[in-house]
Amino acid sequence: MTTEKTLHLAGRMDRSAFEALFREYFPPLMAFARKILTDEDDAREVVQNVFINLWEKRLEIDLSTSLKSWLFTSVHNRSLNVIRDRKKFSDGAVPDVAGEWDVSAQIESMELEQKIRDTIATLPEKCRQIFEMNRFDGLRYSEIAGQLGISVKTVENQMSKALRILREQLAKYLTLLLWLLLYGLN
Repeated sequence: MTTEKTLHLAGRMDRSAFEALFREYFPPLMAFARKILTDEDDAREVVQNVFINLWEKRLEIDLSTSLKSWLFTSVHNRSLNVIRDRKKFSDGAVPDVAGEWDVSAQIESMELEQKIRDTIATLPEKCRQIFEMNRFDGLRYSEIAGQLGISVKTVENQMSKALRILREQLAKYLTLLLWLLLYGLN
């Protein structure tokens, strides 16, 4: 039984339940905060502050709701606050789009990344190789043709094939994909 279910049944949070909750959720919350903030120290501070807040408000928090959801939402909101505060005191280098980034979009982004990797893996071998050389290695068609000993026209055909397959397989993710590409989020 998870710590959260145990807390729900007990209806309260004592020190040992809090410590168990901390051990269970600290690693995934750190990974989540690092994905938003990209800085290990900022992520650690955010997650620690969320747990401090949880302990201080343990008598006020409704344990009949999802504690996991509360933790992730709190980490998300505090991470965005760090980005906002950083932006106030910086030269504006932090993209404004971070304020629009919510938990569900974060999850959708991770699902999309996995779906793209899976779809690329299903491409025919030569097609996949050419696609990766172009998109991931940044090689021009002529450079790919030279390295593989094939014509530029073959490279063009294989890239067209790869893009068509990706378009077909990722059609339902197109809106999210466009949004991510426009704002350069990965």
